[in-house]
Amino acid sequence: MLIDFFLHLRERGLAVSTREYLNLLQALREGVIGHSIDEFHALSRALLIKDEALYDRFDLAFGEYFRGVQQLPGMQADIPEEWLRESLRRQLSEEEKARLQRLGWDRLMEEWRKRLQEQQGRHAGGSRWIGTGGSSPFGHGGYHPEGIRVGGPSAGNRSAVKVWEKREFSNLDDQVAIGTRNIKVALRRLRRFAREGAADELDLDATIGGTARNAGWLDLRMRAQRHNRVKVLLFLDIGGSMDEHIRICEELFSAARSEFKHLQVFYFHNCLYESVWTDNRRRHEQRLQLTDLMHKYGDDYKVVVVGDATMSSYEITQPGGALEYANREPGAVWLQRLQQAWRHAVWLNPTPQESWRYHASIGIIRELFGDRMFPMSLDGLTRAMARLGR
Repeated sequence: MLIDFFLHLRERGLAVSTREYLNLLQALREGVIGHSIDEFHALSRALLIKDEALYDRFDLAFGEYFRGVQQLPGMQADIPEEWLRESLRRQLSEEEKARLQRLGWDRLMEEWRKRLQEQQGRHAGGSRWIGTGGSSPFGHGGYHPEGIRVGGPSAGNRSAVKVWEKREFSNLDDQVAIGTRNIKVALRRLRRFAREGAADELDLDATIGGTARNAGWLDLRMRAQRHNRVKVLLFLDIGGSMDEHIRICEELFSAARSEFKHLQVFYFHNCLYESVWTDNRRRHEQRLQLTDLMHKYGDDYKVVVVGDATMSSYEITQPGGALEYANREPGAVWLQRLQQAWRHAVWLNPTPQESWRYHASIGIIRELFGDRMFPMSLDGLTRAMARLGR
């Protein structure tokens, strides 16, 4: 099994050596870790990957190979405590789910403060307290149409208004191999060339003409090289529901890197607010103010925002509605300011366009961006680049 894992990593472009693989086997024989797949993930990444820039690529390859595996085969294990907790999750019918009511922003925040003051212990499977499973709007592992997720992974409902935890995201890999040239071809519609810099390229036509006019004496003519003058700011939504779209976003990222000399990349989560960041591993400590970027980069820059726009509508319309912290101004205000600072701006959405009408947040952002939200398909990219080029 581990030989196939070793080969799988190499197929994904990770230069894992035989010595590193043997070190991993030795560590397993010595009992360095237990039976947990999470422990094996940490150990194998530490021994096999020496460059932090490749961690994200390793995580994706690891997830592909061990999808659905909870423990290493052949090793005995007790039933994990977390599995027992999750087994307490109430199985709600569609009718029971429909009867659950949204509390609304003000009441949800008021009830949240009450629970923090009143609750004394852990709860599971209920409908009121902060706990696991059940239908309470507070906790994780259950179901409620609108709530605050606390202390655990998402159950896949995508209905959390806020998440009470520190979330870690990985940088996108801009070296991923492009499987098709279609994305590059679409991006090239935005290019505008001009000759700039030193005259270090032979101008063949001018040289022939000058030589002919000079009675056959060689008259070398040089010219500056042609460069793409288009300048692009790329804002990438990262984490949460965007994890499903990592591959296509990396392909777009790589294509943009190769096509645009003047490209600046920034990250955000769900909706743009007062700050963004350039390194997801340091996003809590190293943030850039959006107003500073507006002053630094002129209105000759083209702006491309990439995100699925799938979130609680409060994140766009309410002060304090951001998923992870209390923002002073609604996201809608910052999206309007972005368009005022850079007239040429589009939003690329990786979710299929036919599903847009089922998400209120997508409708709000489409209204804010006018007709400038496009699907991240070949046709959508082509139309987006044509719009930016106007």
